Amino acid sequence: MTDLLAPTLDDLERIAREAWGALPAEFRALAGDVLIRIEDFADEEVLAEMGIEDPFELSGLYVGVDLTRQSISDPAPTQTMVFLYRRAILDEWIERGDVGLNDLVSHVLVHEIGHHFGLSDEHMDRLLEEAA
Repeated sequence: MTDLLAPTLDDLERIAREAWGALPAEFRALAGDVLIRIEDFADEEVLAEMGIEDPFELSGLYVGVDLTRQSISDPAPTQTMVFLYRRAILDEWIERGDVGLNDLVSHVLVHEIGHHFGLSDEHMDRLLEEAA
């Protein structure tokens, strides 16, 4: 029997960077300077703002002003960030058992970047259903 360790924050960051690099160049260029952060869980403040009690229910989060609402007259723009929450992603990966970890990380990353483009969860769900 071998000892298996859960992927670390650094491991998930590497997987996310690879997923980002695998996206079409045009998509990455349109997304611009999005910072990708990997954390174990969303902090209590974020969970409270979103009305989420169980931190395992949030696998990713987009923070910033989406492209549909940005304006050149805005004061200093905030850094656009995508948070991927390691423990929630690993939990979903284990529970599902039907998807590879790299594919799940890529899915969560693309979903959160979709918010950067102004897409709602419902719109992204429809697009995924139509693509399947």
